[in-house]
Amino acid sequence: MCTQLSTANLSNSSDANQSTNQDALSSNSVPGPGNAASTTLASGTAAPANSVAFSTSSPNPQIQPGQFVQPALDTKAKVELLTVKCIKDPETGNRDVVNVQMRVRRATSGDVKGSDVISVNGPNARNPDTSETYEAVSLDRSTGSISLFQLRPSASVDAYVWLRIPEGGNAIDVFIPETAAFEDVPIAN
Repeated sequence: MCTQLSTANLSNSSDANQSTNQDALSSNSVPGPGNAASTTLASGTAAPANSVAFSTSSPNPQIQPGQFVQPALDTKAKVELLTVKCIKDPETGNRDVVNVQMRVRRATSGDVKGSDVISVNGPNARNPDTSETYEAVSLDRSTGSISLFQLRPSASVDAYVWLRIPEGGNAIDVFIPETAAFEDVPIAN
């Protein structure tokens, strides 16, 4: 689901640009618990010959605040997708992992029980065009479970899960247990 643009399609404009871009592209960290990484390449600048750059000419879909919000556990909580981004799997080196970051907010009212849990490691996704389904990478690549009972009314907590999704598409449907479906969610590079 993650597509790349070869640097062969980019033109080199100057050695100064190459130096600047080498510094910008040198970060190889992968978003996960406690860290976030992003690499951007300004439109019109050149990338070093040995690096991989992402297309800056085509739109890189970003989720807008409030764009993807669904009720969870009936009306006891809301889940909002913050980012859905293609990342490189640190174990295989392939760009076949999508990091789904979300915010779970407990409602202001409602009878919350200890059994009211959202399993963040249980989501899966579906290609909206082919209906092919995709699973979470592993338990250690997600926040785990979120208990609403431990959240105060109106409080929120951020969570994430990695989904293994092959390269080639631009959007997925995301299914989080106890939450309404998120349809046609764009994947950012």
